[in-house]
Amino acid sequence: MKILFIYYYPSGGVETLARQRSKALQRYGISFHFLYFWEGPGLQNIKDETTFLTEEEDEIQRIIFENEYDAVLICSHFPLVSKLKQWGYKGKVIYEVQGLGGLAAAEQWFLGSLPYVVNHADAILIPRTPHIIELSNKYYPDIPHYCFHNCIDTQTFRHHKMPKISYPVIGWVGRIEDNKNWKDCLAIVHDLKKTYTHLQLWMFLDLSVVKKEEQENFTTCIHNMGLQDSITFFDNIPHGKMPDYYSQIGDSGGFLLSTSKVEGFGYAVLEAMCCRCPVLCTDSDGTKSFIIHDRTGKHFPVHDLHAGIKEALELLENPVISQRIKRNAYAHVQQNFLPSQYAMRFTAMLRSLGIY
Repeated sequence: MKILFIYYYPSGGVETLARQRSKALQRYGISFHFLYFWEGPGLQNIKDETTFLTEEEDEIQRIIFENEYDAVLICSHFPLVSKLKQWGYKGKVIYEVQGLGGLAAAEQWFLGSLPYVVNHADAILIPRTPHIIELSNKYYPDIPHYCFHNCIDTQTFRHHKMPKISYPVIGWVGRIEDNKNWKDCLAIVHDLKKTYTHLQLWMFLDLSVVKKEEQENFTTCIHNMGLQDSITFFDNIPHGKMPDYYSQIGDSGGFLLSTSKVEGFGYAVLEAMCCRCPVLCTDSDGTKSFIIHDRTGKHFPVHDLHAGIKEALELLENPVISQRIKRNAYAHVQQNFLPSQYAMRFTAMLRSLGIY
């Protein structure tokens, strides 16, 4: 069977999920095609899937009917949900919710989607993220819901033996935007450098989507803190190379720092765990699926810099704790996020919709 996945822009966690899902379901006879409205940096990661780039409705309609998809999976772009039915599409329309930014923005998104999704979607697909589950139940109570963890391929995304770095490295992955909370990342690193003068920050960014004002504020903040010689920037590193960087960060005695205010899922956290890189993150909702405090990683409240610095110092100063977290984190991924588990749940969803 064939399924079309539609999203705005190939970047970030949604693009990662699309590829991981496609690979997980290939062995079950399910072929995914991707349709993105605009060209983006994530295209460099797509190797095997048929991928379309268009936002023209006539072209989207032609692609759907020529390929005779059994289902169309639409992430976030709710106006298209109703249009498919208007065009006469007879397959199943599954509306997927991932991310959406902060809590207020997410609720506004659900409100805006109501007239499009409630009357035209056959199913709702969401990750096991508390605020998304709550909003989905509130606004789409009468549509069948399917809620399960996303997945990651630990056979390819795993620890790599890399040249050892002689100083601790903190990694940060995200966009330069308010919800990713880069200001608290810089503040924590600035304080840690009082003790660990050689500490370095590696920031993995997508500079194709940053707003000019935010970029200027970011640059000014770095210079005001005197961090310009302590940060290395990586712009749109191919996804397949990220295990090398996570592995080096973990082996340096450092960790991945995630400072998001709200995460719908948080793929970077899961990826680091696969590569035996310990994680310190804000209690940002989506990451609760992965991070059990002091067992599989460390949590601290959003904007509580004192707590964040305390937990960071414990990871840097206590290798026994760091090693224990690495082992537990990897075992947790193996137990809960394997592609085989995801495929079982996804095919069960399709069977219940009568198309598998």
